[in-house]
Amino acid sequence: MRSHQVGSEAGAAVSRVRSAAAGVGRLLRTSGVLWTASIVLDRAGLPAVGLWPQRTLSYETLNAQVSAILQGWGMSGAHAAITAEHLLYADLHGIDSHGCGMLHDYYRGLAAKRLTVTPTVSIVQEGPTTALVDGGGGLGHVPADFAMKLAIAKCRETGVGAVAVRNSGHYGAAGAYAAMASRAGLLGIATTNTRTPAVVATRGVEAVLGTNPIAFAAPTADAERPFLLDMSTSTVPVGKLMTAWRRGRAIPEGWAVDPDGSPVTSPRRAANYRRLTPLGAAPEMGSHKGYGLAAMVEILSSVLPGLRAAEDGDQRVGHFFVVIDQKRFGESAAFESALGAMLGALRASKPINPDEPVLVAGDPEFAAREERTRNGIPLSRFVIEDMRAVCRASGVPFLLDDVDR
Repeated sequence: MRSHQVGSEAGAAVSRVRSAAAGVGRLLRTSGVLWTASIVLDRAGLPAVGLWPQRTLSYETLNAQVSAILQGWGMSGAHAAITAEHLLYADLHGIDSHGCGMLHDYYRGLAAKRLTVTPTVSIVQEGPTTALVDGGGGLGHVPADFAMKLAIAKCRETGVGAVAVRNSGHYGAAGAYAAMASRAGLLGIATTNTRTPAVVATRGVEAVLGTNPIAFAAPTADAERPFLLDMSTSTVPVGKLMTAWRRGRAIPEGWAVDPDGSPVTSPRRAANYRRLTPLGAAPEMGSHKGYGLAAMVEILSSVLPGLRAAEDGDQRVGHFFVVIDQKRFGESAAFESALGAMLGALRASKPINPDEPVLVAGDPEFAAREERTRNGIPLSRFVIEDMRAVCRASGVPFLLDDVDR
């Protein structure tokens, strides 16, 4: 019996070695010796990946590459345009964890047959102010875009629109959808759950909820700068772990824990454990509030639309959108004036450090958008090589070849 167990363990070890060797071989063929050596050193605990400089690319270049990849997977031109727009919204607004760096994860979902790139998005049931949409088992960008536009249309007719989506997937940055409402001169709310639990409960060590973001947008006199709150209900989203890993940086204590509940500062280990803390990090810092908000989002995005597990047991993703016409509560000009005065007072409040003025929700993203529109979007070498690998595996031309290998 003992010899059989030893033999099984030895066989598993050999299998892991072969798998690792195959992975190194693929890296060598795709990205060259230097990048492969950097990855090997990184996995040995030496942060060589962080030594590579970022590359700055234009929005147009990235849009062409992302669109080519999506259409190479079989996505229609119309759906690829919508998906690329929402992906690059994140990159343009400094939300690097939710932009084109997600393509590698999407490709793995596609290869594992967890999603389709040719979904049929349909309305399941509908009333004057509400609707339930089925996302068709694909990525979430297209059904979310469809649902928010539907909620906006209903709001214009009745003063409020609420649309839930089931059978969907990751939809990028929640703020992109709330901002659709503010650009239409309306108040917008967007929530989503996630496919895989990654957040522990307060007092718990097991991942039981997703990062479950909430976004809220309110229009101001400047249509391009609404009040725009976009937050995960975890201390940080999973993508921030990946961003830190790609840049070779440690993460602060409080972001994530190991299976015993002890703090983790290695982003690679934290990403593998997938045990993020709820917003607040610890009970004494109010983590029960983040935990409660995550549960609220789960109710709206999952329980309400009636999500069911897929045939392979994988949990589908759901979203929830609400749009409110503030003009039904008074004059629009009065609302914008009052909101502008409130935001101005917040920004004018005395800061701790005079060199770091008080901001309001949306200010960092709009500053990033202005800077990146002028100077280009920075990508880590990790993201660029992931995109190169996705292109190679998908039979799609790699359009970023000005990046030195």
